[in-house]
Amino acid sequence: MTLSSSQPASLLSQPLLQMREIHERFPGVHVLKGVNFDVYEGEVHALIGENGAGKSTLMHILAGVCGLESGRIDFGGRSDIIIPDGHSSQQLGIAIVFQERSLFGTLSVAENIFAARQPANRLGKIDRKKLSAQTRALLTRVGLDVEPRTPLSELPPAQQHMAEIAKALSLNARLIIFDEPTAALTETETRALFKVIGQLKQAGVGIVYISHRLEEIFQIANRVTVLKDGAWQGTFQVSETNTDDLIARMVGRELSLHRRREDVATVRGRVILDVRNLTDAEQFRGSRPFLQNISLQARAGEIAVFAGLAGAGRTELALSLFGVRPRASGDVYIDGRQVFIRSPADAIAAGFGYTSEDRKEAGLFLDQTITQNIVSSRLNEFGAWWLDDRRGEQMAEQFRRKLSVNCQGVRQVVQTLSGGNQQKIVLAKWLLVNPRVLVVDEPTRGIDVGAKAEVHTLLREFASGGAAVIVISSDLPEVLAIADRILVMREGRIVGEVAGSEATEEKIMRLAAISV
Repeated sequence: MTLSSSQPASLLSQPLLQMREIHERFPGVHVLKGVNFDVYEGEVHALIGENGAGKSTLMHILAGVCGLESGRIDFGGRSDIIIPDGHSSQQLGIAIVFQERSLFGTLSVAENIFAARQPANRLGKIDRKKLSAQTRALLTRVGLDVEPRTPLSELPPAQQHMAEIAKALSLNARLIIFDEPTAALTETETRALFKVIGQLKQAGVGIVYISHRLEEIFQIANRVTVLKDGAWQGTFQVSETNTDDLIARMVGRELSLHRRREDVATVRGRVILDVRNLTDAEQFRGSRPFLQNISLQARAGEIAVFAGLAGAGRTELALSLFGVRPRASGDVYIDGRQVFIRSPADAIAAGFGYTSEDRKEAGLFLDQTITQNIVSSRLNEFGAWWLDDRRGEQMAEQFRRKLSVNCQGVRQVVQTLSGGNQQKIVLAKWLLVNPRVLVVDEPTRGIDVGAKAEVHTLLREFASGGAAVIVISSDLPEVLAIADRILVMREGRIVGEVAGSEATEEKIMRLAAISV
């Protein structure tokens, strides 16, 4: 769905929000350097920049997550306001859909959406019937068909994110901030979100839209502001700019996100991974997806990409190969030798590496340092990670330089890094292990265009060293950019294969979406 990017009539009036000369510092870092930003009623104003540019920090000031060092904020006719906390932000009429989910898995969907705001009956008790009805109405608006009483933890990440969007809608805010809202969403869910944004725009709500997917900016935004290294690079009418211009302003250098087709000669290295007739354990029968009779090969030096719609079985296949998901049958060979994998430890010993699609939950120790995270994959060699091991720091420093990790040093806590640099640390762990087969699930989700190009280069270099790289990606431009071979999955099966040199988005989507 494409929304009109023409200038709304309200842009002729005073802005709903004005932020002027905003400065913010964290220990050792000048995060925001005199940033200017404004939003009008009924406008979608996009905010873009590389990871670490200051986008989320600017919005966290509005959300009351962090204080304002200096500058001025006017909102809704009130001048020079102070937003000390999240409750104050909501009282003003500001809602934010965070990039990182902020809901509680142990509570139901309804309890999360109306946390501390549940409707009450005359006795002061929660009106469960009204709570359920109000929740259903909000879930319908965002296209989420789930029972309001369902525990949030039972929903997949994409649906949890849609529930967070429903929570923002429940606040009836005058300004809604969407921070990377489509990073974990399917095409169908993205269309539902864009429909909701269109309705909010018509109702006069101001929208701040943060995204690394530049094509989305041209679909839904009226204006776009660019930040680079915490500094304001300008605000532009979307109709008067283009992708190349925005990228140049974001990163200050030319980037090639799509490899030239002449560089994508078919890879014919020897077979590293050979999977024969893999089928899920019986406990998964009846569930979707149920992996059935999957056979595939991955060769030395190639990047094989698994494409498909959400729920097709790509992550489930990766977890099965890595010993997390039990299977009923199937043989796996690495370098011609049959391997028996019943746990991740077996998989690593056999030559597998795997990076999860959720790096924060399953890829990193967020409260540990860069060194501790990198050497965690080989503790038997480097010793207990809480010890001050000079060898570990020396190894981490080598990877910091090789991967161009932007940090203050290898003793920096990983949680304080940008998303792109965190992803590099995840990859560094496995580069240290040097697996024969590296499976990377959604390697560039939630990272900026510059970091994305760097991650693609790292994967290509690792494959060129003689390993087989398998990438799972829902980003079709990324699939076309890095794939030597594309395997398309649907409903737990591999339904087609396309050479990278012959692939188009239409071919991939036809295989992924159309039953034959």
